[in-house]
Amino acid sequence: MTQRPSTSRRIVLAAQAVGVPTRETFRVEDIALPALSEGQVLTRTLYCSADPGTRSRLSSGASYAPPLRIGDPIDGFAIGEVIESTNARFAVGDIVATGGGWAEHAIFPGRGYIQKIPHTRLPLSYWIGVLGVPGMTAWFGLKRVATLKPGDRVLVTSAAGPVGATAAQIARGLGASRVVGTASGADKAAWLRDEAKLDAVIDYKTTADLVADLKAASPDGYDVLFDNVGNAMIDAVIPLLRPGGRIVISGQLADYNTASTNVPGITNTRYFIASRLRMEGLVVFDDLKAFPAAQEELGAMIERGEMKVREQRYQGLEAAPQAFIDLFTDNAFGRRIIAIGAEAG
Repeated sequence: MTQRPSTSRRIVLAAQAVGVPTRETFRVEDIALPALSEGQVLTRTLYCSADPGTRSRLSSGASYAPPLRIGDPIDGFAIGEVIESTNARFAVGDIVATGGGWAEHAIFPGRGYIQKIPHTRLPLSYWIGVLGVPGMTAWFGLKRVATLKPGDRVLVTSAAGPVGATAAQIARGLGASRVVGTASGADKAAWLRDEAKLDAVIDYKTTADLVADLKAASPDGYDVLFDNVGNAMIDAVIPLLRPGGRIVISGQLADYNTASTNVPGITNTRYFIASRLRMEGLVVFDDLKAFPAAQEELGAMIERGEMKVREQRYQGLEAAPQAFIDLFTDNAFGRRIIAIGAEAG
């Protein structure tokens, strides 16, 4: 049995980020672990993740979540082992997926985002990746927001990222007639074509004419744009959408490190009228009650070999800031997973 510690460590915001975050944006902090109140759960973190969406909270300004203050813990998703519980729903030894953030231990009230992992047939880290919020964002973005239909032509931007790679493979599995992705770098393009089985991949950094290449990749246009990049990409693709086309706003990777006054606008709005287009964003926690059924379907796809998963692993709490910075600065790809504690033997 894991012993309950009296203290722990976590990573907090040390300075607001300007542009790409640096190591100085974060600091490690020692904290006391108080006694649990009724209904609470204490977990020992096994894995946590680095998520690009966290960038929007590291600076002041408007976002879908409020900015963090100096000294606030960095949020994120985690896999934890329950080591103490005053909640009848969770027993010592349960493995749970949570919003525990970058911390060695976390206390939860037993509600909100804390989910008991139902089986260990797949790696635990998948439950904060393809079976966690990234995978659920892809699933509900396509099924609920895009109302994907067999035969649809789908474009996924940042297709080598955890959300994009999952969305592209889900689209293929749900009967899309053509799945095209954008990415940067030969390694990403090769993996997307050879492993994820996309029909075409456009390197947006090396292409001489992005719009022309996207047209050539799907001459009949696109029914769905699943966008993880931002406004400039959306504006470029809008004229390529077929009548009744749907745009899913999943992320804004290109805009996270850009001052709000410098984020490009969307100008091709006339196509929304002529082509009857629809654009909608999503906060995946709106679909929280439906996670288990979606996870079961996605898990089955992985077990059948129909969904390929790629991770980049880091070791130790202190590595979490670098894992996050690497999202914006290196060419590696895959879900960024930080191993914090050893799995129970």
